[in-house]
Amino acid sequence: MLNRLLVSVLALGAAAFAQPAVRAIAPPATPMLSEADSAGVSKFSFLVYGDTRGRQDGTAVQYEHAMVADTMLTQIRRLQTTEFPVRFILQSGDAVVDGSKPDQWNVSFNPTIERLTREGNVPYFLVPGNHDVGTSTTHAAPARQAGLQNFMDAMASLMPAEGSPRRLSGYPVFSVGFGNTFVLGLDTNLIGDETQFAWAKAQLEGLDRSRYTHVFVFCHHNVFSSGPHGGARVEPTTEELRTRYMPLFRTHHVEALLTGHEHLFEHWVERYTDDSGPHRMDLIVSGGGGAPLYYYRQNPDTRDYVRAYAASQVRLEQIAQPGSAPGSNPYHFLIIKVDGPQVDIEVVGVDWGIGYQPYRGNSVGLSR
Repeated sequence: MLNRLLVSVLALGAAAFAQPAVRAIAPPATPMLSEADSAGVSKFSFLVYGDTRGRQDGTAVQYEHAMVADTMLTQIRRLQTTEFPVRFILQSGDAVVDGSKPDQWNVSFNPTIERLTREGNVPYFLVPGNHDVGTSTTHAAPARQAGLQNFMDAMASLMPAEGSPRRLSGYPVFSVGFGNTFVLGLDTNLIGDETQFAWAKAQLEGLDRSRYTHVFVFCHHNVFSSGPHGGARVEPTTEELRTRYMPLFRTHHVEALLTGHEHLFEHWVERYTDDSGPHRMDLIVSGGGGAPLYYYRQNPDTRDYVRAYAASQVRLEQIAQPGSAPGSNPYHFLIIKVDGPQVDIEVVGVDWGIGYQPYRGNSVGLSR
């Protein structure tokens, strides 16, 4: 009898241990239109932000992130009755301070995201930052596994399913096609990973560009930035993005690269020329989702980069620079409005940042 009781207790314990420690975030009640069913859509909007990790992760809901989400929900409701309803949200990583700790997801991050998916009724797509899965640069690194598993568990109902042609199997890497717009989400912690690069290349090469006139990439790390991760400092991930992924993005005329990592807002434009003529790629840093805010330190030296791609006539311009004083860069998010061939970006400041105008206003068009 005692032996049977011990076996039962051990079995229950094993079953409990086998359950995901991080619960899956609930998806919206109304699924996003499938890639095929949305083919005729050419007017809509989506939201973009990053870096939501908070000072009390693991003990309380992320307070600053919740303020950003409040304003997002207001904008979702406002746009719902227009020609440009919000169809999805992109988050560029660093959801929590330490992704290996389940409570930081369950207590601090997931409840706010479920407000967006349930109250806002919109899909939510997250790619991992260095705080989510650690800084290991190989997919199988032991130090990466706890954070990766927690990430996968949290996003299980929100990412394309394993086996989907829009998902890299076993990786937190995926793509989304909606209307005339294609979005590629990458794990830049693994920027040197050959499997990810081959998959991303195949996704871009296989696109029907007569349908997908707009192509966006979102990931955590930056190509150029002027905060503490940029300036004179060139992180290995930045170097790999510049030398390997940017030529790929130019080849396939990616319209914009949407990143976080720096807890501020800035906007660069890369202009280049190929056999089809002149092109423009916008490099937008939006890391104002709730993490401790950064400020301008120093512009990067772009001369070697420009020289390396002289054959493509690469030119760089910074069209929005972050504030240089501590406290001069607010929490914020982006509204990206797709209107047929035109794309406009509005920067929405939150809390004391209401009225934030990083340009000569708070919006700009990504005109060719």
